[in-house]
Amino acid sequence: MLTQPIGRKYVTQNPGSKRRIKAALSLCAVYSCVGVLHVVPLGRQCVWGLGAVMVLHALRLICCRLQRTWAASGDYHPSVSLLVSAKNEELVIERLVEQLTRLDYAPLEVWVVNDASTDRTGEILTKLQQKYDQLKVLHRPPNSPGGKSGALNQVLHLSQGEIIGVFDADAQIAPDALNPIVGLFAQENLGAVQLRKSIANRAVNFLTRGQASEMAMDLWLQEHRVGIGGLGELRGNGQFVRRSALLACGGWNEHTITDDLDLTFRLHLNGWDIACLLNPAVEEEGVLTFKQLWHQRNRWAEGGYQRYLDYFPYLGRIKGTKGVDLWLFFLSQYLLPTASVPDAVLSIGLGRFPLLLPLVIFSLMLSFVAMVLGIRRAYKTPWLRAFGETIAGTIYILHWIPVMTSVTLRMAIRPKRLKWVKTEHLGQGS
Repeated sequence: MLTQPIGRKYVTQNPGSKRRIKAALSLCAVYSCVGVLHVVPLGRQCVWGLGAVMVLHALRLICCRLQRTWAASGDYHPSVSLLVSAKNEELVIERLVEQLTRLDYAPLEVWVVNDASTDRTGEILTKLQQKYDQLKVLHRPPNSPGGKSGALNQVLHLSQGEIIGVFDADAQIAPDALNPIVGLFAQENLGAVQLRKSIANRAVNFLTRGQASEMAMDLWLQEHRVGIGGLGELRGNGQFVRRSALLACGGWNEHTITDDLDLTFRLHLNGWDIACLLNPAVEEEGVLTFKQLWHQRNRWAEGGYQRYLDYFPYLGRIKGTKGVDLWLFFLSQYLLPTASVPDAVLSIGLGRFPLLLPLVIFSLMLSFVAMVLGIRRAYKTPWLRAFGETIAGTIYILHWIPVMTSVTLRMAIRPKRLKWVKTEHLGQGS
């Protein structure tokens, strides 16, 4: 069993059934708190007091002028290793390799892990390796441990770069993207950089347009959270991590289904900052069907919630504005959707207005503001069109409420095996 250092203590990387117990206790606590708020005389006042804190934090986000900037140094040229874990990616892997090997930066190496693919991915990579000197390929046999995290950890120790970049197989990136990114690492406290994710097949249907709006909203929130001294977060595709910071955190966690979200917490717990950049952006394919979206967002929700369960004993070390931002984000993204179910049931039974509805409405209002400003900032969209896309995007993101509700319930009552449902990549987009 592996452990990872967090200051003077250790976090077990193989929590097993403990997550189920923690999830059950957390769910009972949430449901109980909602019940108490409904019966105690000051319950509604407590909710409004919490709402006031959320409003103040939201005003800080909205009014933030991004004064905290990350200045790139043109004199800093560390070596860079780009890592890709590819499993059955024959439709997109050649395009990605061509783009990564043509990036205008040196010294640069590109590592692609063929993670036991059963299609032509391995064959394509073998041919590409003969074509591109920077390309190195590792073929993992079937049943190799650790999933994507295991693949990245295995190749991490073979790579040489001071800065480690991670891309998904469907990623698309501009040839001049690396210089402004790696120059930021001249700042010694910066542990990682996350690029804005853009949806390459944005125009296909309602879901892909919703995902594009969601990504623009997420980047706006990320930039402004960092701008007020809050937490920047990694999003997987298009993340760059300082090797020394990554090794200090023990590499990628092989016992989580969202390695990026897990690493986010460990970096902050070890005192590193994370920057989030509007440009350059990394493009990726959006999922096309609601079934694919449901699987993907269930994985994101479970991994995001899972990290709070895993690292809860240590999160008190994140103090100040970072700590406030951490817990308010947890409240709005994870607890409110979960608590809305017992709140609705009790409201119906007691014949009263739902206590938490004002908080839910306020969270949606903040999302609306962040989305319209994010769309304007990311895509230079005219105001009227941005408002129209935001209305559709707000309807789209309502799927998070049933996703989060079902995930927290399932985690509490069912044994969970780490199961990753692959997102199919078709090579769509520019």
